Formats: sequence, structure tokens, C-alpha cells
Amino acid sequence: MYLTKHKTDKGMRWALNGRYLPTSFRLDTLLSLEKTAVFEQLSKMTLGETAVDALVAPIEEHQEIWACGVTYLRSREARKAESDVADVYERVYDAERPELFFKSIGWRAQGHIQPVRIRQDSSWDVPEPEFTLVVNAHQEIVGYCAGNDMSSRSIEGENPLYLPQAKMYNQSCAIGPGLMLSESTPLNELAIQLTILRQETAVFTGETNISQMKRKPQELVEWLFREMDFPHGALLMTGTGLVPDDDFTLKSGDDVQITIGDLTLENSIL
Repeated sequence: MYLTKHKTDKGMRWALNGRYLPTSFRLDTLLSLEKTAVFEQLSKMTLGETAVDALVAPIEEHQEIWACGVTYLRSREARKAESDVADVYERVYDAERPELFFKSIGWRAQGHIQPVRIRQDSSWDVPEPEFTLVVNAHQEIVGYCAGNDMSSRSIEGENPLYLPQAKMYNQSCAIGPGLMLSESTPLNELAIQLTILRQETAVFTGETNISQMKRKPQELVEWLFREMDFPHGALLMTGTGLVPDDDFTLKSGDDVQITIGDLTLENSIL
């Protein structure tokens, strides 16, 4: 099942498998249900006309997007290279407790084809393609989408305590293009591809697989819910295994394409 959210002349509308759902449908209500009930409700939905309006981020305004760091070896090496306190990242990669941080509230998130930004006070910036989990209120993974966890490496590298500023700013997060929901979501083998175009020429391409993650998706979900409730569900970015070389930085006008499984999320850089 594939959920998308669209901006129409009459407001935001959700669609299932390319056809509009009733105007009363809300993702937060759906994700408050247990997993079996989520798919039972979707299977009973009355579908309307074909959804042709522009896509927006598939999330409700008040829902939260969280993120994980240093879950791939490549990410650990990149974070060590950018920082003068490299042992911090070595330790978190090997530790029992993962790195978790708040990334975005729903209304700040960008969707497919919508632009993302690099900070004006940063000199080293990269996209971070991430397998993003759709999690219900009961800590159950019900689906996934592609995510772009934009990162200001120069700011975080200066001091790890600057992580919130490196990760959270206007138009720093994109998710989409829609939510791929499945009762048996593939969590072991799924390709992740990143392409960065500059004036229509590829300046970076890379590929990894979620099987390269050190931590299992369900483990990350369990840590997210430790001491915290998400009554309307949440989205969780699971870290990146694709980081451009240290001499690369994004520029305004670049185009970032992230493909995870059958989903491709594309955003231009402001």
C-alpha cells in the first residue's frame, strides 16, 4: 500500500495507491492504531478520483521526525574526519545506546520536488540519504519512505554540541515521495542510492544497502520509545551509509536524488 499527500485547491488530501482518500483521513489517526488495525482500516477505505495534485511531505503538521546517527561504518568514518574529537563517534558506534536526535516537526518537512537548503553560515554541507521508518504508537514498524537528513558538517565538526544547529534549520529535512506501507516491511535487504547533479551532470553517485547498518531497525525504534510516547506515531531516519568525499560540498542549484527500493525522493538545493 502506498500513501501520498497532495496539495489541492481545497487543501491537503491523502491518497492511497494513487487515488484520493476521504477528506477526513489523517495519518496521525491511522498511526494511533495497532499494526493489524492499520491495514484493516486501509483495506476498507473508499477511494475517489485519481490523485494528480502536487506532492507534499507525507506527514501531519504536528507529527515528529527523529533521526539516528553513526549507524553505518561510513558515517562513523566521515564524522571522525570532520571533527577534532573523533573518539566521540567511535564510542557511539560501538556503544549499546545509539545516537538519537530530533530532526523536524511535520510542518517543517519538505516533500518530493520541494527545495531544501544549506545553511548560510556553514561552509561544508551534504545530503544524507536515509531509510526512514514509519512507526505507529505501539512501536511497530508499518512502512518506510526515503529521507534526506541535510547536514552542515562544518558546524558539527567544530563541536559535537552544535549538532542541533547542524541538523535543524529551515528546509533541512525532506521525506517522501510517499509512504510504502506493508505488513511485512523489508528490513534486511533494501538498496539506497544517492545521486547529486550539478548543472545536469552527476558530481556524486553512491549506493549502499540497509543490510550494512550496525543496528537493526526495530532496535532503533525501541530506543526511540524508551521514556517517550508517540501517541500519533513518528517517522525515524535510521542513519546514512553514503557520504560524499571530504572535498565535496553542496552548492545552490544542485539536485539531490535519493532512491530507496522503488521510491525516489528528489529535491533541489537553495
